[in-house]
Amino acid sequence: MPLDPRAQAFLDQIASAGGLPAPGTVSVEDERKNLDLFCKSMLPPPEPVAKVEDCLAPGPAGQIPVRIYTPQGSEAFPVLVDFHGGGFVLGSVEMDDPGCRMLANAAACIVVSVEYRLAPEHKFPAAVEDCYAATKWVAENASALGGDPTRIAVGGISAGGNLAAVVALMARDRGTPRLIYQLLMYPVTDFASDTPSMRENAEGYMLTRDGIARYRNLYLGSEADGHDPYASPLRARDLRGLPAALVVTAEYDPLRDEGEAYAARLHEAGVSAVCTRYDGMLHGGLPFDMGKEAMQEAAAALRSALAK
Repeated sequence: MPLDPRAQAFLDQIASAGGLPAPGTVSVEDERKNLDLFCKSMLPPPEPVAKVEDCLAPGPAGQIPVRIYTPQGSEAFPVLVDFHGGGFVLGSVEMDDPGCRMLANAAACIVVSVEYRLAPEHKFPAAVEDCYAATKWVAENASALGGDPTRIAVGGISAGGNLAAVVALMARDRGTPRLIYQLLMYPVTDFASDTPSMRENAEGYMLTRDGIARYRNLYLGSEADGHDPYASPLRARDLRGLPAALVVTAEYDPLRDEGEAYAARLHEAGVSAVCTRYDGMLHGGLPFDMGKEAMQEAAAALRSALAK
């Protein structure tokens, strides 16, 4: 279908502000600053929650900053461990702050947002190991955080969706922690993908094919890393025994087909997986007004999956 009017208005707003620099035309440091400014100017105001706390979780290379959002209530809440997007190179817990607050309230769960190490300073598998370590820490300390250790999910947008899928794989392979849901929003699932959506949406829709290639090269240490299932979960030989999933894709997203292929693989492996494509929409629209329906679906799916 044609580009959704809200998506077109979003692109027009970016263009009227001078547009975003083409991949590789500014330094990584400047690209991070630009994204921070973009998010501050474009993201909706944050919802209030009962409590927000910044703390540290032990990681493989030192302490990992995490931000914990707790909704109103006194019961032992289910917990979502959230990994922000940004191509493994950009982004922070600040970028995911509005979405984490919304999910905490709408899904009635604690949300723990993870500040994992970024590339190129820290190549694969640094981010993966940080996210797994933080998730394990959450499971081990859920009761002290006001959460229920038997109801833990992982989720994220874009690169964060990749990390959520990979943490679910690692938790299954390593035997802990037990996860019961994965929320995969526009996920990267195969670094070697050359799909129709990658070609059809190569440029003009915010996330570009060249940008994806740049982030891949900054994140991975070698070509062989891209074939590792903990980088490209679509390449895992066996997806049996993974937690149920919601996979969200967007029509005008280069990553659309690989996300849908992962949902199909989960289903074939006997994993309950719902895949929803938002026609007319762009990659990265979830935190903004045009992604409101997808965020509502995610919150409802979480609330249902994490119910006692």
